[in-house]
Amino acid sequence: MRRLMLLRHAKTETDSPSGQDHDRRLDDRGRSDAGEIGHWISRNPPFPDLVLVSSAVRAQQTWNLVWETMKERAPSPGVETVGEIYGAEPAELLQIVRMASSSDPKRLMLVGHNPGMHELALMLTGHGDKAARKALEDNLPTSGLAVLDFDIDDWADVAFRRGTLALFVSPKLLRQTSKD
Repeated sequence: MRRLMLLRHAKTETDSPSGQDHDRRLDDRGRSDAGEIGHWISRNPPFPDLVLVSSAVRAQQTWNLVWETMKERAPSPGVETVGEIYGAEPAELLQIVRMASSSDPKRLMLVGHNPGMHELALMLTGHGDKAARKALEDNLPTSGLAVLDFDIDDWADVAFRRGTLALFVSPKLLRQTSKD
């Protein structure tokens, strides 16, 4: 069994000081949301063994804030910056996931961007929780987390429509649940 966690970066400023999209930073809500999703992850193991993070500033900041809220409860995962995640299409992201076969973590997290991350989540999902699937259909929002399980022994065997969507969560959904 392998678990893939797809985390979209948190909310960002509209423009970066450099004018480059790659350099956009998290805004106040983004910093708060990243901490909130990190707190949720820290209370809902299992935790990732390996985290692959886009080289974009906003993805790096998101992971750093998520980890800051997780580190007291979770073992330290391996973390790698993977420049190819930035702007990747679903097929490219799938190749990045399959490359994890070399280090063979049981649980892998990608921290990246839409539309690729959202499209990948949809394309990998073959079945799973109906409410989570319905919520994910619309969007993988900023700080949204899609968790997929695969009944495989090797990341090289991950394929479209073979995953089970175990859960989908976002800061907005967490706030709605806490009000109920």
